[in-house]
Amino acid sequence: MKVFYGIDRLPSFEKPVLTIGTFDGVHQGHQSILQSVVNEAKAIKGTSVLITFEPHPRKLIFPNEPLKLLCTLEERLALVAHAQIDVVVVVPFTKAFAALSAEKYISNFLVAQFRPFLIIIGYDHRFGHDRTGDITMLRSYVHQFQYEVKEISAQLISAAAVSSTKVRNLLAEGNVASAYQMLGSAYSISGKVIRGAQRGRSIGFPTANIALLDTDKLVPKIGVYAVRVFVKDHWYKGMLNLGYNPTVVTDNEVKIEVHLFDFDQDIYDHEIRVCFISRLRNEQKFDSLEALKGQLQQDKVAAMAALSNL
Repeated sequence: MKVFYGIDRLPSFEKPVLTIGTFDGVHQGHQSILQSVVNEAKAIKGTSVLITFEPHPRKLIFPNEPLKLLCTLEERLALVAHAQIDVVVVVPFTKAFAALSAEKYISNFLVAQFRPFLIIIGYDHRFGHDRTGDITMLRSYVHQFQYEVKEISAQLISAAAVSSTKVRNLLAEGNVASAYQMLGSAYSISGKVIRGAQRGRSIGFPTANIALLDTDKLVPKIGVYAVRVFVKDHWYKGMLNLGYNPTVVTDNEVKIEVHLFDFDQDIYDHEIRVCFISRLRNEQKFDSLEALKGQLQQDKVAAMAALSNL
């Protein structure tokens, strides 16, 4: 898969079959749409192309309504690559781009930059300034610009839209197992390991404290989770506490701490990726460190069971 950042130096693509969208999460609904693009391109020996945007358009259009994202751009590209799309073009979503009229969006952007053979788009897709462009307008230019338009079925569009909302809601509820099924892969966050108070070491459960690399990423509900962790080019099993550590800490800062099973390496300042497999319990306050230790031992047994098939 080739990735182009910006549209200034795009090559000429062979019979490009385009689809357009942010595709946050690249969940099962998105994957069905991408598969349709790939199949259409293969049928005509053309090039499958995804046009996506960075940052997420809603961040610029609705700056006062913060949107937590399901994946970073890097994660999005990795997931799209699995769908076997030939080309991804990452278009900077700027105020100037957002101000393009729908007509200019078609002529100066889609046609001038991509020369599409086929545009695959949803019946409810909107584009251009004030979102005045739609599939009907795209079709009105078919003869003038010599491209074809294929509508993504309402069923697929509905599945994609519902899935995005559902995934966010599931993660907000801590239901990472159901989110896993909907995404097709485990939801993950990435961060850098920073120094903490090292209290976990004193009770036999040393933890890696994680500072998120992207604060726009959605973080699941506070609680204790069974996780898989990628660090130093290897996967490890572990459990993670997401919350305030009420037994030993009195501030209001949410912390992300992961304990890796059968692991004893220095990973300070290393990047770490955590995949959420199962939620074990709510965070709770214990009367003593000894009581906390007892619960953590139970958590480890539960986490190992949840991770046994991975």
